[in-house]
Amino acid sequence: MSTLPQDVLDQLEKQAIELPSWAFGNSGTRFKVFQTPGTPRDPFEKISDASQVHKLTGLAPTVALHIPWDLSDFGDLRKHAEDHGVELGTINSNTFQDDDYKFGALTHEDAKIRRKAIDHHLACIDVMDKTGSRDLKIWLAEGSNYPGQADMRGRQDRLNDSLHTIYDRLGDDQRLVLEYKFFEPSFYHTDVPDWGTSYAQVASLGDKALVCLDTGHHAPGTNIEFIVMQLLRLGKLGSFDFNSRFYADDDLIVGSADPFQLFRIVFEVVRGGGLNNPDVQFMLDQCHNVENKILGQTRSVLNVQEMTARALLVDTEALREAQIAGDPLKAHEVFMNAFYTDVRPALAAWREGRGLPADPMQAYLDSGYQEKIEAERVGGQQAGWGA
Repeated sequence: MSTLPQDVLDQLEKQAIELPSWAFGNSGTRFKVFQTPGTPRDPFEKISDASQVHKLTGLAPTVALHIPWDLSDFGDLRKHAEDHGVELGTINSNTFQDDDYKFGALTHEDAKIRRKAIDHHLACIDVMDKTGSRDLKIWLAEGSNYPGQADMRGRQDRLNDSLHTIYDRLGDDQRLVLEYKFFEPSFYHTDVPDWGTSYAQVASLGDKALVCLDTGHHAPGTNIEFIVMQLLRLGKLGSFDFNSRFYADDDLIVGSADPFQLFRIVFEVVRGGGLNNPDVQFMLDQCHNVENKILGQTRSVLNVQEMTARALLVDTEALREAQIAGDPLKAHEVFMNAFYTDVRPALAAWREGRGLPADPMQAYLDSGYQEKIEAERVGGQQAGWGA
């Protein structure tokens, strides 16, 4: 397709996808974290790399931070981001890398450890005050490995009490988003394993508490687009983390494993009024193990843009007519016609019309930026898991 309808272009013009600072640090498998030349050594260098993605694509104007991985002078970091054409976004807490949290953090039996975890989240809100961030995202690596190991009901009660304390500290324009994950690192039960548990917890807190959906955090075969629909319908989808997986939480480039699933999900986002909705924060949550990090993030945002364009091309009137008529094959045909449309030439032309490179991936390779950071970033401690 050489051109896209104007209404589709108008929607694409507004699209924004937040990048995770940690995607630019070293990552790896469950067994090894790999070192790569040019990896950032501090949050400032992470922001510099993230800004390259926005410069190339125009799709990534904000960068999420992870605390304590990104501890710094946040006033200086905020200015550094603005100088590089981006802003600081979601603040992510971390209660999964401290020995005290071996058997839980916000759910722990020991009130002192729960208080420590609560105080960490209050400190994250202090960071939000300095960065101008709206959202505090909480993912909890809490649960048990063996039947009988933990009082599951008691842990839910303690979690709710802890979340209430954190929620009460939020400012008027700040929000709490609670992420869920069905397993790992706990294998018998996790305390927030699914959207229903997350919804039940945030619904009891108030209007400023919402659910975060991560596409890699579901059991195989889960109809993720149904969950997207339901959370949008309930007005509780606050944050959406894009990645891709073959087996579990693989954190691969979004759309790489199942492009059709990404299309189906984005279609429900559009159908439910979530696209370009300021109340829904779209973000990548990926760790790049073997690929170049800047190129990996660039490929991801382009994949989301391509599937968004296709989703916007669905003839919703024809689709609805087929649904009402009880014609499943016609409805499926309408749906698939949009999915099979090659929008890449039109998007390349659209980028050029905005002063962006038609091929952002090649433009990065030609820019010399990678060679520059590999030459400059010698010595020091490379950022990665835990740093």
